[in-house]
Amino acid sequence: RKQIEYYHADRLNFAVLGTPNRLEYDQGFFVKNGDGAADVKPIAHLYKTQVYALAAYLGVPEEIRKRPPTTDTYSLAQTQEEFYFSLPYDRMDICLFGLNKGVAAEVVGQAAGLDASQVERVWADITAKRKATRNLHLRPQLVDEVEEVGT
Repeated sequence: RKQIEYYHADRLNFAVLGTPNRLEYDQGFFVKNGDGAADVKPIAHLYKTQVYALAAYLGVPEEIRKRPPTTDTYSLAQTQEEFYFSLPYDRMDICLFGLNKGVAAEVVGQAAGLDASQVERVWADITAKRKATRNLHLRPQLVDEVEEVGT
């Protein structure tokens, strides 16, 4: 699919947009040269709950907004939560926000309906996924510096 998108984008001098949200982008829940391939990722800074709020604001039909996100990886019916994330996305957003902002596990737990030890396990999972998928965020590497024309 991405090859077709880039073929037409290059032909028409367009940019390719990507759709990972903050939760997916942060934890590497994308394929680097698949759904992660994009010139612009306009919602990568938004938590998944914010994406749903934006969709409602923009008038995306409720039938689409209420459909659980799937991995589109296997033919077996499963949600992203079952496949990759350890919690429903609204609770994962809270845990990710708390980890990113240095909020105490007890406070995050109260907001997410978890105890502090459960929050610590979620944070350990997030940290492990960040480490394991760090390569997905790397830019192409050059063997040697390339001078820009006209400089």
